[in-house]
Amino acid sequence: MRTPKLKPNPAARRTKTPDQALASLMRLCARAEKSEGDARRLMRGWGLNDGDAERVLARLVNDRFIDDSRYAGAFVREKMRLSGWGEYKIRAALQRKGVARETIEEALGAADRTGMAERLRTQLERKLRLLHCETRYELKNKLMRYGLGLGYDYETVHETVAALAADTESCDDC
Repeated sequence: MRTPKLKPNPAARRTKTPDQALASLMRLCARAEKSEGDARRLMRGWGLNDGDAERVLARLVNDRFIDDSRYAGAFVREKMRLSGWGEYKIRAALQRKGVARETIEEALGAADRTGMAERLRTQLERKLRLLHCETRYELKNKLMRYGLGLGYDYETVHETVAALAADTESCDDC
């Protein structure tokens, strides 16, 4: 008869000392950009008290392992180019991560905005292939909701959707 293995207590396994947390965060930050908010969330999960967490964070910032300006710039570039997100969605995501408003605005201001309208059009064309609608009105509404959900401004989405709806013949009653 086999004896069942006991599962280790997840709380006990996740607890780290400040030195262990520092080493872990240094490894993580060396592989990928992290924000101060990300580091705080991880340390909270590892059971570090606030005082120890702030000391570890100060060391990481001082040694330039963590830099919210650098993080925000990389985040903006990645989400604009690779994910096709608009400015509003990027701003909201960075705010949820605890990045300062000034840092967000600076990163968005430095972003290369060329091609944003084309990226939106590409995203909407991709969505258009998957949509099933019966009227042009329904098609426009679905594309508008999708474009706004990607975080683009209303005017840009409206112009792009109008152009796409005029070019398409995918609706039965259009």
